[in-house]
Amino acid sequence: MKLLDKYILKKFLSTFVFVVLILVVIICVIDFTEKNDDFIQTGVGFKSIVFDYYLNLIPFYANMLSPITVFIATVFVTAKLASHTEIIAILSSGVSFRRFLVPYLMGSAIIAAFTFLMIGWVIPNANKTRVAFEIKYIKSPFTFDKRNIHFKLSPSQYAYLESYNNNANVGYHFTLETIESNNMKRKLVADAITWDSTQNKWHLDRYMLRTFDGEKEKLTVHPTPVDTTLNLLPKDFGSTYRLAETFTLTELNRFIQERIMRGSDDIETYLIEKYERFSYPFAIIILTIIGVILSSRKARGGVGFQIALGFILAFIFIIFVIMSRSLAQVGDVHPMIAAWIPSMVFSVIGVVLYKTVPR
Repeated sequence: MKLLDKYILKKFLSTFVFVVLILVVIICVIDFTEKNDDFIQTGVGFKSIVFDYYLNLIPFYANMLSPITVFIATVFVTAKLASHTEIIAILSSGVSFRRFLVPYLMGSAIIAAFTFLMIGWVIPNANKTRVAFEIKYIKSPFTFDKRNIHFKLSPSQYAYLESYNNNANVGYHFTLETIESNNMKRKLVADAITWDSTQNKWHLDRYMLRTFDGEKEKLTVHPTPVDTTLNLLPKDFGSTYRLAETFTLTELNRFIQERIMRGSDDIETYLIEKYERFSYPFAIIILTIIGVILSSRKARGGVGFQIALGFILAFIFIIFVIMSRSLAQVGDVHPMIAAWIPSMVFSVIGVVLYKTVPR
């Protein structure tokens, strides 16, 4: 790595860290102002606010703003180099524009790799504590209010509940069916099913069991209580508030497979979260290249206009992310395509802009 590479790389990474810290501090101050009344009302302690909430909120916001911050840092550093006529001197010395991009690509690759590690494993573990804090102290108490709930517990087992009380962990009008080769083999019916937290099992006071053998049917009534284990837990009826953000990449893949097996209708939410974690690092590299191209020319009005343009384009990228996520959630676009739409659009923009750069 040459002296020029070290010079630009140091400026780029230090500016990126500085911009991240500034924006995160501003957002945390605004967030504290908005939630201060909730903190006072619930009586949560200062230590819990700082260590359980804000220390876990900082990496979340730092990652969420990474496309904006990396773009702003790129524009700021490159525009300053251009305003001091350093870029002209570099290109005049025989360095090609493509070679000039190398330290930026190195810096963006470092940030992208670090971002992937953070969003894949570190931030989800931090979100577990933060989201639990929000549910307990900020959000209203959760009540499961869905009716006529169906679950696919295994390839041959299907469960049904008319309703579920998540406060008492009791499900009403429970049915468990075993279907093999499109034929009903067993059907268990109970008025209620209760979760026993001491044994981690479901408790049935009484139930009826129907077994089928061809056209023969046998009905058995079991009046005595029984405990049983099912591929069903109280957490399946819990709050899904920011649930996808609390899963590591490994946990998210496992959760998606489980939801697909159960035939859930909210899979798109978790698929878009998964694919965005892979597209985000790539977007950082693309936005870095675009930032260099846009700000490499010396502007008469100084760096202010170029920095403002950087802000505008970065927010346009965020708008693309939000729009594509909405399209995926309503089923209009496949989650994988939706996650990559912003990066693909800005890749095309980057190629077009690159062709306009003076060599």
